[in-house]
Amino acid sequence: MRILLASDKFKGALPSPEVAAALQHALAEVFPGAEFDTCPIADGGEGTTEAMVGALGGVWAEAAVTDAQGRPRTARFGWVPAERRAILEMSAASGLALVSDRPLDPTSASTAGTGELLRAAHKLGAERILLGIGGSATNDGGLGMALALGHRFERRGAPFVPTLATLPEADRLRLAPPLFAEVLVACDVDNPLLGPRGATRVYGPQKGVRDFPWFEARLSHLADLAAAATGTDPRETPGAGAAGGLGFGLLAFAGGRLTPGFELVAAQVGLAARVARADLVITGEGRLDEQSLQGKGPVGVARLARAQGKPVVGVAGAVADSAELRAQFDLLLAIKPAEMPLAEAMRRTAELLGATVRAHAAELRALPRP
Repeated sequence: MRILLASDKFKGALPSPEVAAALQHALAEVFPGAEFDTCPIADGGEGTTEAMVGALGGVWAEAAVTDAQGRPRTARFGWVPAERRAILEMSAASGLALVSDRPLDPTSASTAGTGELLRAAHKLGAERILLGIGGSATNDGGLGMALALGHRFERRGAPFVPTLATLPEADRLRLAPPLFAEVLVACDVDNPLLGPRGATRVYGPQKGVRDFPWFEARLSHLADLAAAATGTDPRETPGAGAAGGLGFGLLAFAGGRLTPGFELVAAQVGLAARVARADLVITGEGRLDEQSLQGKGPVGVARLARAQGKPVVGVAGAVADSAELRAQFDLLLAIKPAEMPLAEAMRRTAELLGATVRAHAAELRALPRP
C-alpha cells in the first residue's frame, strides 16, 4: 500500500513537513508495511517556500534585505540548483508580520526588500523564480521592488529616485534588462490595481491606508509610466492588485506571470502524478471550512484524488460542519478535543495528529481501495 501525505502547514502550530512526519509515524502503525510519499503542499501564501524546498529537494539560502520600513533583515529563500530555480516569499522581506512592532505607515512602506531578495537569487545563479506574495505590508505597486531591480526614473531629464510621496514628480521610466527567464507568481486574488476592487480600497485599510485618493493617484501614475516604457498596461489584469499592487509590479517590472497558488505549487511538485501512484491520500491544514473551498491546498488535493478515484482523508485542527466540504473527502478528522484550549492544542499538534489517526484506525482501514 502506498500512502501520499500531501498536507499544508497547521498555521502557527506545525510546518507541513512536521505534519507529514507526525502522520506517517501513526499511519505506519495502522498500515504496517505501507510505503509513504511525503509531498508538503502550500497555496502560495506564507509557508510556500518551506513546503516547496522539501518537496523539490532544495536547500536554504539567505540574503540581506530591508523590511517594509527600511530596517535590515536576513531573509531565507529556497534554492534548487539542478533547476536553477529560487523559491521566494515576499513576506520574508516585505511582510506585514515583520513590521508589526511599529505603527502602520503605508506612505513609507516599500517593496524594496522583495527586489533585494530577487537580486540575491539572481546573484546565486537563479534563472527561474517561484514567488509567493501573501502577507504584504505595502501599498506601493512594486515601486520599491522596481528600484531595487535597477529600473530608473527621471524627472525633467535628470535621474530621480522617487518615494511613493514624490512619485508624481517622475516623468519617465527607463527599464533595466530582465534578470530571469521565468517568474511565476502565486496569486489567489483577481483584483485589478485600481478602482473599487483595487489594491488600495480592498486591502489597503489592513495596512493603515486611509487616504484612498492619495494612493490611487500614485499607483495610477506608476502604471502610466510603466505603460509608456513597456508598451503594455497590466493594471487591469486579474491579480494586479494583489499584495498592495505588487502583482502589477511583478507583471510590469519583472516579467512575472500570475498563477493560482495551489495550481502553481501542484504543477511544480508533480502532485497529479504522485496522486496517481497512491492508494490513499492524506491532506490537511489548521482548519478546514468554507474558505478552504476557495483555492486552498487541501481541497485542491482532494479534488485531484477524487478525479483519479483515490480515497482521500482530510485532517485538521478543526473541521466546519459543511456539506459541501464533506463532499470533497471520504473522511474528515478534527484533531482538537472540544474541551482542550486552543493554545494547548496548538502546542500539542504533533501528538494530537498521531492520537487522532490511531483513534480512527478502523475507519481508515475501511476506506475503499482504488
